[in-house]
Amino acid sequence: MNYRQLPLAVRTAPVSVLDLNSLKRAFFYIAIALMFIAPFSPDPLALAVGAVVPWVILQIIARPGMPASVAYLFIWQWLQTFTRVLQSMVDNESMAAGLYGPNVARAYWYMLAGLVAMALAMRMVLGNLKPPTAQDRRAHFEWRPIDLFSLYVGMLFLAVGCRFAAAFVPALDQPLDAVSRLKIVLLFMLFTTVMTTGRSTNLLWGAVVLETVLGFTGLLSDFRGVFIYLAMAALASRVPLKGTTVAAGLGCAGFLIFLALFWTSVKAEYREFATGSSDSQNVKVALDARFGYLGNRLVSPDAIDWTLASYALLARLAYTDIFGSVIGVQETAPEQVFVRQWQDAVEHVLKPRFLFPGKAALSDTEVYVRLARGDSSEQMRLGTSISVGYMAENFVDFGFPGMLGGLFVIGLIYGLVIRYFMSLKVPWILREGVVLGFVMGVSHNGVEMSLPKIFGATVMFALVYVLLARFVFPQALTWLKGRAAIGHPQLS
Repeated sequence: MNYRQLPLAVRTAPVSVLDLNSLKRAFFYIAIALMFIAPFSPDPLALAVGAVVPWVILQIIARPGMPASVAYLFIWQWLQTFTRVLQSMVDNESMAAGLYGPNVARAYWYMLAGLVAMALAMRMVLGNLKPPTAQDRRAHFEWRPIDLFSLYVGMLFLAVGCRFAAAFVPALDQPLDAVSRLKIVLLFMLFTTVMTTGRSTNLLWGAVVLETVLGFTGLLSDFRGVFIYLAMAALASRVPLKGTTVAAGLGCAGFLIFLALFWTSVKAEYREFATGSSDSQNVKVALDARFGYLGNRLVSPDAIDWTLASYALLARLAYTDIFGSVIGVQETAPEQVFVRQWQDAVEHVLKPRFLFPGKAALSDTEVYVRLARGDSSEQMRLGTSISVGYMAENFVDFGFPGMLGGLFVIGLIYGLVIRYFMSLKVPWILREGVVLGFVMGVSHNGVEMSLPKIFGATVMFALVYVLLARFVFPQALTWLKGRAAIGHPQLS
């Protein structure tokens, strides 16, 4: 036997991992399955084409160096669009036969086309990013998860401080909000470190529980954020696709859906209980009383109409009807000011509030009333706002297909900011975390984001994190490395 040839005879089967390519394959199979359902839908063509769009987008953006959170940016906004077709199946009524007529169907197609246009722009800017080397991917292996968890807990207190400071000094609201997003960066780094090293899984689940509980402390529940960070960490970590991994992912997804249904069913009554009024956003009830209220509702699931909550959640996710109403209004009574939405957005960014304290506050509801001629009384009663969304604003300025040019430019802006942060001379895990923080800032509400908020968040995040990368990140990385040198890695 020739022993020199023995190693060549041993072949190890490649391990299937969760990455953009495997996500693309998953959406391909989902699209095939939905195509079998499409002929029985009130909108068969819309369902069939919409089902293929996420696969098309991932086909465009799935490149070796693409940050994982870019996939979330597109899939979340696709879901907000595609859900309208699912709603039409529940209603057993075509989108074009609804309250806003054929304009809703037009809005659906325009939004899908807009997402593809943005994906092409992102591919143009980020398509040649170099993937991290093996050494770069392992740079954080020496860090102790307990140290990352400690930084995260410290960041929680800083985030609360930022919130109170912004209430006292409204001019600093945007930069303080950008700073508070360091919590997202740290959670991503903690989750990725645990997933790639297998150490301290108790800290991972502890952070998930803590974030979920804290998500119910305000009027605008933010419990879903931690599940997004968890999913993006798994995608960036390229976790092996084993049975336990898939089961954990399905379990988290199911729990998130349960929380979303629960919150949908109780939020109106809870907000009125917490504020003591039906038209206020000022919380007056103590935290323990609020948790007691939610706990009592949670232990009485029979008191919740889950069917009604499911439909309400579906209708809330679908963000196409508002765009349809904008199309109808603008084609009968168009805006008289040329590209007013882009002008207002750029002017808002060029006049920071700390230099122009008299600048009027943003009001998405006022824009909604102006562009869609909508009734905002229900949102005002619940103490919330309503937006027509940045895609509808682009339609008002440029029409179709001109709006695709505006969305392409937004994709270019996103791509340039992401490319800068992915080029920082810091460990890969920190670069991906910063990009996730940026993506959550500009697309946390998906297609509901208005142009001024998108541009303001983009510019302020870039300015703040350029400074953090220069003066804060080096000290934090030195501290993490020093802590790793004086203690053994924590075991779960």
